This record gives sequence, C-alpha cells and structure tokens, in this order.
Amino acid sequence: MTLTSVEPAAGSTLPLSLLDALDRRVRELVRADGLDPQRDPDAVRRLAARVVGEHDQRATTGAVSAIGDPAAVVRELVARVSGFGPLQPFLDDPEVEEIWINAPDRVFVARRGRHELTNLVLTAAQVEELIERMLASSGRRLDLSTPFVDAMLPGGHRLHVVLEGISRGFAAVNVRKFSVRATRLRDLVGLGSMTGQAADFLEASVRAGLNVLVAGGTQAGKTTLLNCLAAAVPGGERIVSAEEVFELRFAHPDWVPMQTRQAGLEGTGEVALRDLVKEALRMRPSRLIIGEVRAAEALDLLLALNSGLPGMGTLHANSAREALVKLCTLPLLAGENISSAFVVPTVASSVDLVVHLALDADGHRRVQEIVGVPGRVENGVIEAEPLFVRVGGELRRTGGTAPRAEAFARVGIDVRRLLHGADGER
Repeated sequence: MTLTSVEPAAGSTLPLSLLDALDRRVRELVRADGLDPQRDPDAVRRLAARVVGEHDQRATTGAVSAIGDPAAVVRELVARVSGFGPLQPFLDDPEVEEIWINAPDRVFVARRGRHELTNLVLTAAQVEELIERMLASSGRRLDLSTPFVDAMLPGGHRLHVVLEGISRGFAAVNVRKFSVRATRLRDLVGLGSMTGQAADFLEASVRAGLNVLVAGGTQAGKTTLLNCLAAAVPGGERIVSAEEVFELRFAHPDWVPMQTRQAGLEGTGEVALRDLVKEALRMRPSRLIIGEVRAAEALDLLLALNSGLPGMGTLHANSAREALVKLCTLPLLAGENISSAFVVPTVASSVDLVVHLALDADGHRRVQEIVGVPGRVENGVIEAEPLFVRVGGELRRTGGTAPRAEAFARVGIDVRRLLHGADGER
C-alpha cells in the first residue's frame, strides 16, 4: 500500500465556527435521509460535498467567506460525522483499551490487558481509507520519506502507523485509546494500583517539589500515573509539559502543553523533544513534565532538574533500578563530550523518587515499588532506598527513609509521621 502525503486537517486553516456550522448541516441531512453514517460513509461524503458546494455558491455572492480547500473540508466533515467506520464500535467500547491491525483480516483488541483477535475482516482499501481519514484529522502525514507516524485522534486516542514496506505485507496500525479511569492518586487506590499510604506519600512528594521518575513497560499505566501526579501540583504553580503527541490530561489552572512536530515535505520544520525541553525553560515554569524520555532529551531534562526546577517524566524500564541505569545511559546519546563521570552523579542528585509499575498476569496495572534516591554514588552506582515494595501481591511499606526531608518540612509536611503512622486509609 502506498499513501500520498496527507496535509493538515481543514480545521487548522478554516475558522472553527464555520467548520462547526458545516458539520451541523451535514448531520441534519444525514438524519433527514435516515442514514447510518458508520455503515455508509460514501453517502456522507456525497452530502458533505453537497454542503461544501452550496457554501461555495453562496461565497460567490460575498455573503460568506470562501473555502480555500473544499476537498480537505469534505474529508474533515466525513471524519467528524462518520467516525472511523468499522473501528468505531471498538473506539466506543469502554472496555477496549487498544486496537491494532496486523493485516486486513487480523484485527486485534486489548481488554483488561488481554489480547483478543476480533471477527472483523476488512479489505486493503478499507485499511488505507481508515489511515487516511485518521491522519486527515490529526494534521500529520505518512509517505515513503516518513514511513512512521505518531498522531492524536480527535477523541484523544493515540495513533501509530508503520507504512507497508517497513512492515511486511500491509501497513501496521495501532490505536491506543484514551480512557479516564483515574484523575487523582486516590483513584488509583480504588483501582487497586497502590495503597492509601503510598498515594498520600506520592501526593506529599509532589507538593514538596520532589523530582519523580515513573518507570514501567508498555501499557503499564505510566501516563495515567503521571496525570495523577501532575494533578497534585499546587494550583499556584506554572506547569510546562513536552510530549511527542498530546497524551497528558489533567486539570490545572496554569499549564502549557507542547508536542513535537514532523518535518514538512521539504524536510524542514521539525520540532524535536529536545527543542521543547529547551524552550520550556524559557517559559518561566514552576514544574517541567516530560511525557516520555527516550533518547538524548534525557540530558536536557537532567540539566533542568539539576538547576532546581522540579519535574517529572516517564521512562520504559523493568524495575526502578534499571530506570536509574537507563537514565544514566540515555544522556550519552547527546554527544561524545558527555561522559558517565558527569551523568551518574547528576542523575543521583536530580532524581528523588522512582515509581515502577507493571501489568500483572490478570491485566491489572500495579505499582510494584517506590524507591527513594538519597543522592549518593558508590563505585559508580547510584544508591537507592526502597520505600514501598510489592510482596505477595501487596504493596508494603519498608524501612527506607524518604529523601529530601527538608523539602517536605518547607511545605509543612511531617514525612516521617506520614511514612511511619497509620496506613493512610481514610
């Protein structure tokens, strides 16, 4: 399958009020004709073309403004009204966490952490149309020069596509759904991810300005926990976040979210995660949040945290200890002049807590351990002190001491009492 470039969605240049008005008119015609927009997207496309054509006719009289790219507007209206065709029932199903297409006849979903092969059978043309419609609504493109794409769908779902030729046989499509199951740390207690005492400690740590690294595997719940941690940031502080695509969702009165950008057709205009981290420091942040640390941007994050700016982020790792080792390795990708002699003590002094999560055999996401980093290095190894460890399916408090007790004291929190008192349940 070969896809041509997909230009940004029409809504990026067309006034939103006009697009909404056209959307309403198409929906009125769909209802009047008794159409099922999911089953008959071609009929919706004809109605959308008719509505856009009528608008253009009125534009010749000067009554309304003209549409610069009618075809793009038609595509946007079809994507809005018809949803995403045969995949829409899965997108609407609250139990489905992720959808992926390995081939037109191999469509899988994940429910409660378990994989299922569905009975949905598509055609190659349907898969191609779905990809084009999804990308049209995201403003990102996919072609031979850019065979991978990460994008955000209108409902907040994350789309990843690998073009045929890189994947064998057919384009590989993943849609990771955005579902709000927890917005606060206390919600995670109700879901069984952690104990009340652990939630209270993490909330206190965020209020005290500790730097928190959230680690775990794919689908372990890292972004959900990061959202809950960010929601604990005091309202008087200013948050600036940087992500590859917008995934963070939390309520805060002073928050500037930023995402990366692909290079244009001319190969220029790319905005990488490292660029966003550097720009964030110029925006007077009180907190810096990095959606996921993957490569050389780890150096920029460390430099920011080491300068006294509180922050948090996520990282793929199999344990808290491995997360620290990986964070010591990634900054070395930034250049030959960066050495372990600089990075290791910087990590030790910049990271205060590591929270490790995992997806268990039953499909539940659990906090496996919370580890404190006291800032000491012995023989090139960062010391870590376990604070909470999951034993026998239960997250238990250990005898470890929380780092930076003075930071807790500054905001009026007795961290020793918090960790050595009752179990935190209310």
